[in-house]
Amino acid sequence: MSETVIERMNRIGAARKIADFMAKERMPYDFKVKYATNRAREFVRECDKRELNYHVSVGGLDSITLYLFLKSIHIDAPGISASHLEDSSIQKVHKQLGIETLKPLKRADGTYWTKAKVIQEFGFPVLSKEVAGKIELLQNPTEKNKTVRHAIITGETGEYGGFQTNSRMKMAQKWLELFGGYENENEGVDYKIPPFKVSSKCCYYLKEKPCDDWAKEHNSVPFLGLMASEGGRRAKSLRINGCNYFGESTIRSCPFAIFSRQDLLQLALDLDVPVPEIYGTIERQADGTLYTTGAQRTGCDMCGFGIHLEKKPNRFDKLHDRNPKQWHYWMYDCCKDENGERYGWGRVLTYIGVPWEHDDAGHMVELDGQVKLF
Repeated sequence: MSETVIERMNRIGAARKIADFMAKERMPYDFKVKYATNRAREFVRECDKRELNYHVSVGGLDSITLYLFLKSIHIDAPGISASHLEDSSIQKVHKQLGIETLKPLKRADGTYWTKAKVIQEFGFPVLSKEVAGKIELLQNPTEKNKTVRHAIITGETGEYGGFQTNSRMKMAQKWLELFGGYENENEGVDYKIPPFKVSSKCCYYLKEKPCDDWAKEHNSVPFLGLMASEGGRRAKSLRINGCNYFGESTIRSCPFAIFSRQDLLQLALDLDVPVPEIYGTIERQADGTLYTTGAQRTGCDMCGFGIHLEKKPNRFDKLHDRNPKQWHYWMYDCCKDENGERYGWGRVLTYIGVPWEHDDAGHMVELDGQVKLF
């Protein structure tokens, strides 16, 4: 019998590793900077032994800071990025720093994947990468993923998952009500089916695979600006595997893994990092807490991961203020449904209950929970 998830966690001492890592997360700033320095240099030494090159995967402020931090400790790692996904002000800083911009994957017809093409083909990146991946499985049933689909609906994992009956594989009831209808017949439930597709594939076609291909071509492994304090499914992986990881199929270094947001912003100030305009400036509140006066986080302008957790004005509201034409395209025109009707994020946000602003073009939109015609 193959090893269950619970057995594997016990074998590798996951609970102890997580506790030790979280203790480091509570250490002071100076300790964390020294720790990051040691882990980065340790990673370079091991790469040299294995005859591997190394690079920095650069996106927003966190990884821009990592790129300049490595230079400050005399690690000359080239920077690569799928810059076309980023805000124009981030692209400007990338160009200033000499970051190499990578193109997205090519399609079968020889053209490149674009954000709109990925959404049209696979679906919208909404809620979170983990939840979107589960919904995508429900939307694409096969005999091979039957057990996983059952676990998503019921929480029952079967043999591999240790026969758990209420596992975290089960999708939150709120989202099951809206997205679980694909399994109504199989599971005897009565959930809804959304009027759009959902997918977690955007990053793969536009960022992850191009960066992986570049890395293979250059025999190079990445430094990443990830922090466990950001939460999500990466947090557990970082806390179990640590800053540096040399696995069979994955090798990477995350020197900032034990950093908090405050640590990152303080280091950006210490290194005089060029802050892209979209973030505003780094300022300090009366109690000493650092913050950015603009965006706290950035990403692709059509990404909806976490949108349901944002307060108003959310990322799409801010996009409207910065670029109304681009906002209109993503909200109303980026996709075409099976009836030939153009639609976009407006339909998605309305369905998941996220209020959004409107334009003056006579569209149905949701404001404060009420659907109205403008």
